Amino acid sequence: MKKLHIFIASLLAMSSVWTTAQTVHTIGDSTMADYNESTTDQRGWGQMFQQFFDETITVNNRGKSGASSKSFYEESAYWPSVKKQIAEGDYVIIQFAHNDEKNGGMDGDSVRAKTGDMTVDYRGTTPQGTYKEYLRRYVNETRALGATPILVSSMCRKYFSGNTIRRNGRHDLGDSFSILQDDGTITTGNKVPETDRSMDYPYAMKQVAEEMDVPFIDLTTKSAELYISYGEAACSELLFGKNDNTHPIALGATLIARIVAQEMAAQNILADHIRQNADLLVNPVSLDFGKAYIGQQLVREVSVSGFDLVPADGSLSVTASDGFLISLDKKDYTSSLSLDYTGGNLTYTRIYVQATVAVAGVVSGTLALSNGNHSKSIPLTCEGVDLAGGEEVLLQWPLAENDSYQLTGPAIAVPQSWSEMSVQRYASPNANTIWPEGCGLVNGQKTQRNLIVGEKWPAGEIDEVSTRYIQFGITASEGTVLHIDSIGLYVCGAGGNGMRCRVSYSTNDDFSEAVSIAELTSSMVANTMYVVSAQPVLELSEGETLLLRIYPWYSSEATGKTICLSHVTLHGVAESVSSIQETNATDVRLLQTIYYDICGVQLHSAPESGIYLEKNCYSDGRVSVLKKLKEQPPQSASERKPRKTIEKEI
Repeated sequence: MKKLHIFIASLLAMSSVWTTAQTVHTIGDSTMADYNESTTDQRGWGQMFQQFFDETITVNNRGKSGASSKSFYEESAYWPSVKKQIAEGDYVIIQFAHNDEKNGGMDGDSVRAKTGDMTVDYRGTTPQGTYKEYLRRYVNETRALGATPILVSSMCRKYFSGNTIRRNGRHDLGDSFSILQDDGTITTGNKVPETDRSMDYPYAMKQVAEEMDVPFIDLTTKSAELYISYGEAACSELLFGKNDNTHPIALGATLIARIVAQEMAAQNILADHIRQNADLLVNPVSLDFGKAYIGQQLVREVSVSGFDLVPADGSLSVTASDGFLISLDKKDYTSSLSLDYTGGNLTYTRIYVQATVAVAGVVSGTLALSNGNHSKSIPLTCEGVDLAGGEEVLLQWPLAENDSYQLTGPAIAVPQSWSEMSVQRYASPNANTIWPEGCGLVNGQKTQRNLIVGEKWPAGEIDEVSTRYIQFGITASEGTVLHIDSIGLYVCGAGGNGMRCRVSYSTNDDFSEAVSIAELTSSMVANTMYVVSAQPVLELSEGETLLLRIYPWYSSEATGKTICLSHVTLHGVAESVSSIQETNATDVRLLQTIYYDICGVQLHSAPESGIYLEKNCYSDGRVSVLKKLKEQPPQSASERKPRKTIEKEI
């Protein structure tokens, strides 16, 4: 029998949500994306954005490495999933151009259609054509959801020419671009005068903003001014990674995020909620280590900066509460630190916070920062998980002769698969392959050598291509909860020093909300096997799947180059649902409720209307999934009154 639940929400409660709880969604490319501080120094400015807002604003950073305006819109893991998270009254910041410039300003799909070459990067758009069209789609669809779009032009590349930023660094391809002719031929190296803005992506975005009456932030100009103020040498040393002209490190990302916040305030966008003149900046504003198995040590990064501090000269004390330790070098950990500053400014500083998991359950604490006049307190949380009992699960692909796997324990292997990649052969990368010391594998060990479809790696790739990957996976068996505690593999490039890759995992079928565990974004030394290793705490309920992907690209146009894989390993412990229920029968509680749309895309909260899925996870291991319907009478935004929400299980 269907159950009918009736909830009557008060006007006060509803209005509080509408007026004080808003989300700023950020969509864009790698210069905006989140990064794992344990794998790379690279940071996206969206990752550093939250610190510039008060507690009523939440930043949902959905920037994606390698995304163009086209690929982010077309691929299900990105814009379609973001739209499910957008609520009325939210804001959506839209920043694309870096990867739209693929193919020298030509549209990738058009090149494929006219040339028949399906290896051409489809992500590319034309500044005055498909780029504008996708921007219009984002604007219209954001507005249809009752949210406010904001167009932000891309931050510059660090392309100095004397004391200026070159034209192509400002995303204007007018000095060299390609033209696709009607007969399918391509001319390259075309040029137009500086006054001709036809190949200028930021200018095209500004035109769309004016056409559709959308707020526009010229981050291209503002970031160029920032770089020039530092000068090329200091800019390279302090704001960007080594030999990287595109991706900022922590300080660079923080300063870019600050510029965007300041420009929003200047245009009276959430101005009352923006800390544009913040004296003490701390990112993140709260630190959740997540889950860890008993005995594990976890380290997370907190960044601190100070501006216009009073007194002008002094020290900032940093103290961690019991259960947590802090360090400036990841070596010497203590409960307190002192950071000296002068001239009212505290130099950008990274503090590493360590949590040692000793007991099961949630451990809470604080990170307190103060110089007597300026203070911040950052909540710290970590949950210990005890894996006493259960059956070991080990899934491994040796990849020495074929793609077969070895599985022990109750789990289901997801066979290896390829997208825009294929196996070339099984062989040693080189006659003198170097393996990590102590791994037990030696020169001559065969690996799986994988080649891009079409054999030719494209020129100009600086990040992953979301449609090009090699995939492995594991699924929890019926009647079990599978705890994944280790992911590992060996990887290298063969045939040259230019191979690069990113390794990520996701528990979502569309690979959304992926977590990076390796950022091998500088060219790997050829024929040298690199270790990729992570110790996540992942809980898969029966039928749930963990997917692992390797995304390769090459530093330049090349043929015959392969990415070599060996001993891909997934390890964990499987517990039977019945034993969990017996063990915890005396203390059953609801641990988590997760909401999904009817297609299985995870939502931040239950939708205000329509059909959705509610997944309840209990401390005894039980998981219940209910299909529900919320019915509401039609109502305009100006008619917010106390109303009934009818929730049905269906």
